[in-house]
Amino acid sequence: MSIPKSHHTKSRVRRRRSHIALKTPVLVSCARCGKQIASHRVCPNCGYYKGRMILNVLAKLEKSEKKKRERAMALKEKETKKEENLDVKKMSEKI
Repeated sequence: MSIPKSHHTKSRVRRRRSHIALKTPVLVSCARCGKQIASHRVCPNCGYYKGRMILNVLAKLEKSEKKKRERAMALKEKETKKEENLDVKKMSEKI
């Protein structure tokens, strides 16, 4: 086992180790369902990435869970469509 040539002070060691700390993950909301996910990843809740279905999440669920998830996704889509329509109306009113 090797022996250090000189003693390293606590401050020197702690300064070196200051960058080792864990950082909080950066989360973004899914454009389709609104759940918090890591960026550039497929949403585990709805299975969409960049507006395209990548995973068929509903196929893996049981019937009761599948119906609940479909209803929730349908409600979310209606809300986003209403918001888009309101935005379009506001834009047309300003013109």
